Amino acid sequence: MLRAGHVLQLTVVAMLGLATIAVHSAGMTIDSSGLGLGSMLHSRHTVYAVLAIGSMWVASRVDTRKVFRSRVLGGPVLWLVCVSLILVAMTLIPGMGRSVNGASRWLRLGPGLWGLSFQPSELVKWTLVLAVANWCAKRSGVMKHFGNGLGPCLVLVAVSCGLVMIEDLGTAVLIGLVAVCMLIAGGARWWHLALTIPPAAGAVAIAIAQSPFRLARLTAFLDPWADPMGTGYHPIQSMLAIAQGGVLGRGLGNGIQKFGYLPEDTTDFIFAIICEELGMAGVGLVVGLYLIIVWTALGIARDCRDTFSRLFVLGVLLTVGMQAVINIAVVTVMMPTKGIALPLLSAGGTGWILTAAALGLVAGLDDTDHVGVASGESDMPRDMGSVTSAT
Repeated sequence: MLRAGHVLQLTVVAMLGLATIAVHSAGMTIDSSGLGLGSMLHSRHTVYAVLAIGSMWVASRVDTRKVFRSRVLGGPVLWLVCVSLILVAMTLIPGMGRSVNGASRWLRLGPGLWGLSFQPSELVKWTLVLAVANWCAKRSGVMKHFGNGLGPCLVLVAVSCGLVMIEDLGTAVLIGLVAVCMLIAGGARWWHLALTIPPAAGAVAIAIAQSPFRLARLTAFLDPWADPMGTGYHPIQSMLAIAQGGVLGRGLGNGIQKFGYLPEDTTDFIFAIICEELGMAGVGLVVGLYLIIVWTALGIARDCRDTFSRLFVLGVLLTVGMQAVINIAVVTVMMPTKGIALPLLSAGGTGWILTAAALGLVAGLDDTDHVGVASGESDMPRDMGSVTSAT
């Protein structure tokens, strides 16, 4: 029988298939041979997609609760967060980090001729979801207290966001928003978290004020036509690509903006290329696939019978959902430009593999919960089980 976990995995496969085609199309040049099957099969993006599907399959076979939910506070999850933060710090060391468009967010993998790199902030994003879920589950009885409940976890979130924010403000904001939502769901008091808003907003304001390109993005968002060939060029070209797509689009591979007009067409602005080539039909396809992920993940979270699993699924759902909303809002010029990718669609091996693996862990929870129910095993107290059966 097809369960929610199976639907989730099939949806991820469909998105990676669409991503491979869309990225290959967006990466076309004037002298390229077109969207040939052979060229796509030999593309490194196809390799990334296969690796992402493989990582999702392996992750779906992992019992997340046994592996990551340690009886000791922190456990393997805390070590994973620490390693990921060290890797982020290494990107700031000259010679170790790889800089793209002035941002050092990547670590080189192998010789420079290979062109391979790894983005540690992606690892921080997912390991922190595990860490917050684990902490809230272990400290569920005292999460309403700041000192021994919310406080230590909040320090970890603040350190992670602060380190990532140095080179990647968009991802840092995403991590912070997801963590706050998870902490509220985990039992933290609203007013405790409200006290963190002023310092967090101040840190973001300082990060923007001290970075000329971030200030330029903000002014371009407010009035892109004030400097159409400078700071406003990117948002204007994005809007032009969307407008040219219309209802049915120009046709797959027939877009114009990718030929040197729209920067970052295969990465952060892949959605604009999809709009231009596939029109509103393409928009409906992309949004529909994300909605299926959200719906199936919510179903899995509802059926999870322990706090850790529910919070972990919620964290993954929020991360994918919020990231997609932010990216689409940026591409449609409803938000200032940020270097944040469209999950499972924007080109990037690290993002595809880790996102697919996280969703694979979610799908695995659906399988383990069904097995647990069938065998009579459950973390739910007996009195709650009787109430559930009575209702």
